Amino acid sequence: MALRSIFDASVLRTEFENAGINPKFIPLIWKNVLQNPNCKWDEIPSLPAAAYPLLNSKFLPLSSTLHSVSHSTDAVTSKLLIKLKNGAFVEAVILRYDSRLGQYGGKQRPGGLRSTLCVSSQVGCKMGCTFCATGSMGFKSNLSTGEIVEQLVHASHISNIRNIVFMGMGEPLNNYSALVEAIRAMTSAPFHLSPKKITVSTVGIVHAINKLHHDLPTLNLAVSLHAPVQDIRCQIMPAARAFPLEKLMAALHLYQKNSQQKIFIEYIMLDGVNDEELQAHQLGKLLETLEVVVNLIPFNPVGNTSQFKTSGEAKVKNFQRILREIYNIRTTVRKEMGQDINGACGQLVVTEQDRLLAERKGLITDIEDLHL
Repeated sequence: MALRSIFDASVLRTEFENAGINPKFIPLIWKNVLQNPNCKWDEIPSLPAAAYPLLNSKFLPLSSTLHSVSHSTDAVTSKLLIKLKNGAFVEAVILRYDSRLGQYGGKQRPGGLRSTLCVSSQVGCKMGCTFCATGSMGFKSNLSTGEIVEQLVHASHISNIRNIVFMGMGEPLNNYSALVEAIRAMTSAPFHLSPKKITVSTVGIVHAINKLHHDLPTLNLAVSLHAPVQDIRCQIMPAARAFPLEKLMAALHLYQKNSQQKIFIEYIMLDGVNDEELQAHQLGKLLETLEVVVNLIPFNPVGNTSQFKTSGEAKVKNFQRILREIYNIRTTVRKEMGQDINGACGQLVVTEQDRLLAERKGLITDIEDLHL
């Protein structure tokens, strides 16, 4: 049997139970690995004798390695290129905020320095969104629970992570079991992250949204809506054909009824496609019966061949004004971070060319970020 990550929680728990070892020792093992990813199993004190040969024969402290890190020129964003055991690469991004400063306008507010980690859930993505670089690389594989959690382990040695957003490579709800198990690990010892500080972004996998509140009741949900009508949505998000807007909205109403939480709506601004006044009114009417925060996202062209253009600042402001003033919908304009290291929204992609470049120069490419 191939050695598994120690953070593959269900596998580890099953092996311990089968060997008669109390799973209560799992947090102690994780704590030691978090503090020292290169530790040897026999260096961890106070485990039952039977645990050591089991760990040596079946588990690795980490199954992935931190291949390279690049930092934005303002030191606010760091992008991690992580090499998996099978040789594939994924990316994670650390976003640093000073929450004492308002994101838009610099107004003072309580808080302090904090870091958000943008996590990948798959290698590639099968959703095929036409404005997203990750979609252009196609779907390669799902990440295991351990490979998801290990992104947090690697990032924790660079910054003190307080928030997690599943907005990296892949559609998280298409890797549902590993996602849920990874979040449960992240919210338990030794990580102790609050579920209220974790956000999962989806293009709208209706059946999984309907399960999510039951499995992770205090989680934040973000929906990549990007258009207020089905035909435009299908044009820019081919996977939307499987999830009609009518069914998606019904799922969101049910989710909100059960959770009593705001829902984040992500809306990428594409010039002449979804940024006109008509679409602002359509979006307002679509969302006015929900408690939402709409996040308008400046489009980042993917290379020089993108079919889309970035909406002008005046259009974005007018779109925001309509949602706020006419429909009383809280609306923000995302401040893009990490563009100089291709770490901004929709830019996450790892190609063979990128990989080779990273190996030669320590550079890496692409991702999504949400300000919480």
